[in-house]
Amino acid sequence: MILLQDMTQTELTDYITANFDVKPYVAKQIFGWLVKNADFDDMNNLPKSLREQLKLQCVAVSAKIVRTLTSKLDGTQKFLFELNDGNVVEGVLMNYKYGNTLCVSSQVGCRMGCKFCASTLGGLVRNLSAGEMLGQVLAVNALGSGKRYVTNIVLMGSGEPLDNFDNVVKFLRLVSSPEGINISLRNVSLSTCGIVPNIRKLADMKLPVNLTLSLHNADNEQRKEIMPITKAYSVEDAVEACRYFFEKTGRRINIEYTLIDGQNDSYSHALKLASMLRGISVHVNIIALNPVMETGLKGTSERCLKQFLQYLEKLGVSATRRRTMGQDIEGACGQLRRRYLEGNNGN
Repeated sequence: MILLQDMTQTELTDYITANFDVKPYVAKQIFGWLVKNADFDDMNNLPKSLREQLKLQCVAVSAKIVRTLTSKLDGTQKFLFELNDGNVVEGVLMNYKYGNTLCVSSQVGCRMGCKFCASTLGGLVRNLSAGEMLGQVLAVNALGSGKRYVTNIVLMGSGEPLDNFDNVVKFLRLVSSPEGINISLRNVSLSTCGIVPNIRKLADMKLPVNLTLSLHNADNEQRKEIMPITKAYSVEDAVEACRYFFEKTGRRINIEYTLIDGQNDSYSHALKLASMLRGISVHVNIIALNPVMETGLKGTSERCLKQFLQYLEKLGVSATRRRTMGQDIEGACGQLRRRYLEGNNGN
């Protein structure tokens, strides 16, 4: 079955006019419905006969919300999306003064093996298509009865975006398409654990997204213990690739640094981090570890977190604490999906 949300308006027009006896304007009507996340039965300005033909060959909606959790602490909403093959992925909608930010998944599961992340506990199942990533945004947009309910996007959900490079790039083009929901790529952030060749490849495309390096430790040997990707690409290589991205795009780099008790929260860690980032336009987001029962890792204390920020400030590093959201609804990546799968297996 052909997923229509995978297509640009031009691709859809070519496909529809080649496979169905219709004029190009009909494809434009269909595209308008797809942007609204409508299924074929809802496309009421199309002939019923055409809708029935479409059902035989195509799929309109790629992701359906099957569970929603809402935080009593801050109103953050966590969604479980079911894909057409029965797989499920997560998304998180966070409300800020400047708009609504949706955290989007790029893979079912993940193969990166980061020790603090629940998404990777079951390994990688498969990549998401561009339309399945877009479908998460469209499904949440539909809740707001408007195509701009989601104003910002972070590719920080389940999966490693740069491990699904081609589909992610097409998603970026789809989500920023003027014919579609037209979200500026300057309002899109992409987080990577550091796949160096693909950081450079993305830089060469000069797509003005906000690149975030999920770093968490500037010492290679210590980082290997929590992030196996370091065995393939050193911290130095990852930071240098980020420098290259900045040179190509002019976009400041963000660094994610989750504080883990006794592992990366000392002055020596702050000093090594500051030395590594010297000479690059960068901002560090300090993160309090969102508890994941299966990992056994313990977040640093509130006192140590504040102290670490003070270290960075004295060392001349731009850094702030990232607001922790959705903690009472298992806000960390992969947790809701894992509970859902465990519940279904137990039935």
